Amino acid sequence: MGENASDDHAELAGCPYVTPEPVGDDTVSGGGSAASDGADGVVLRPESLLLTLFGAHLLGRPVLLAGTSIIDAMQRVGVSPHATRSALARMVKKGRLTSERRGRPVYYGLTPRSIAVLDEGYVRIWRTGAVNRHWDGRWTLLSFTLPESWQRQRHELRTHLLWAGFGPLQGGLWIAPSSVDVERLLAGLEAGTHVRAFVAQPHQGMDVAAMVREVWDIPHLARRYERFVERWYGGVADRAYTDPLGRQLALQEEWRLALRHEPQLPVELLPAPWPAEEAQQLFHRLHAAIEVQARAVAASMFDTIPAPGGTDAATARPDQA
Repeated sequence: MGENASDDHAELAGCPYVTPEPVGDDTVSGGGSAASDGADGVVLRPESLLLTLFGAHLLGRPVLLAGTSIIDAMQRVGVSPHATRSALARMVKKGRLTSERRGRPVYYGLTPRSIAVLDEGYVRIWRTGAVNRHWDGRWTLLSFTLPESWQRQRHELRTHLLWAGFGPLQGGLWIAPSSVDVERLLAGLEAGTHVRAFVAQPHQGMDVAAMVREVWDIPHLARRYERFVERWYGGVADRAYTDPLGRQLALQEEWRLALRHEPQLPVELLPAPWPAEEAQQLFHRLHAAIEVQARAVAASMFDTIPAPGGTDAATARPDQA
């Protein structure tokens, strides 16, 4: 990871790109600058949706996608052409997309940086999921002390820890369930050399569920999944997104955002019934119902050209086969 690794994780993959929150809470709304169903203030930002589009339909394929096709796809989920063009320009400038002009049309593709982060997002959505039923009873603990002047490094480290599901136990001690690939988590971080990692089990008799409630905001975690179900089980989002491609993108985007900072807490330590279970089942059911139609729409409307070099660093996903 390079100097922008924190931005990558904050916008992509499991910390998914950006969190949909009520308007006024660090969101964009109005004028078609972001997709909104207009009912409860939930908005989906253009840059985030663009990466959802590329991740769903181009990841693993050595092609570039025409800007006109991208604009068409984004309109189906409620983003204006102007907002899409602006988002594309920003993403090219930030090194998250490539662009190539062929005559008048401009074509866009993923950079290795975005491919790597989308791969992580793919694992979290399709393999890891929201429900941890296979906890081995162990916890990963990270301890660190940083110089007072290292405010940027501290923020960067905490961003990575939150993305990876860690919670602050006390002081500079953070904790996450099961064994975590700490070396990969800290790769490229300036603060990484100041971190000490341990894998441990709680002392017999310790109330682990009480500890979990102290470290993580369980009602807030639950509310994210309850809100997803409210919106997509006959709710406002379920009714708003009827176009197959637009529905697929909005559904996948909102689910990834529901997984933001998901700590993968063992389900046996959480209140029952845990709403993530119902939400995850609903997501997979709705996605399966629209997948074939969405891909058919994409195949009929996407204008693509071979990417330079003819290869893509990512491998084809099972849902793209």
